[in-house]
Amino acid sequence: MTYAADFNREGKKTIEHLREELQGIRTGRPTANVLESITVDAYGGTMKMKMNELASISSEGPTTLGINPFDPSTVQDIEKSILKSPLGLTPKVMGNKILVVFPPLNQEQREKFLKLVGQIVEEHRISIRNHRDEIRKRIKSDFDAKLLTEDAKYRFEKEVDAVNQKLLDEIQGIREKKEAAIMEV
Repeated sequence: MTYAADFNREGKKTIEHLREELQGIRTGRPTANVLESITVDAYGGTMKMKMNELASISSEGPTTLGINPFDPSTVQDIEKSILKSPLGLTPKVMGNKILVVFPPLNQEQREKFLKLVGQIVEEHRISIRNHRDEIRKRIKSDFDAKLLTEDAKYRFEKEVDAVNQKLLDEIQGIREKKEAAIMEV
């Protein structure tokens, strides 16, 4: 039986999803990840695509990102999507290139982002706990069906609890790292 391994596999997927979600939250220093997940209504609204499917994004200095669309006809669509995004950014079109200057975060914005990180992390902690509960139900069910001895049941539960603690510690580490990046001036 691979209860702990199954739980670990599901937990790692949850943690990977958490990392992806947190990449979209702005920190003190802008990264391409902040813009990559913006959805763009491209080609007159006929296609919905992620920014990273339409353009390459590169750093143009400590507070600026440059966007180079693969197809110059999508420049206006990309500009509109950035303006509509909840990031509160104003893109500047320069020919076939778009520059996005990130103003420094004020304390109020930092606190808002910290709160958002806390909410996202808590959702993923709940997901981990739900996975743990499902695995524990499987263990109990197998024990009730006489597929496991009582010793094996307790051993598997202990293994699952150890994996659970390891996953929650990893989530906490990710949270602390993101919070530190947001508070960095």
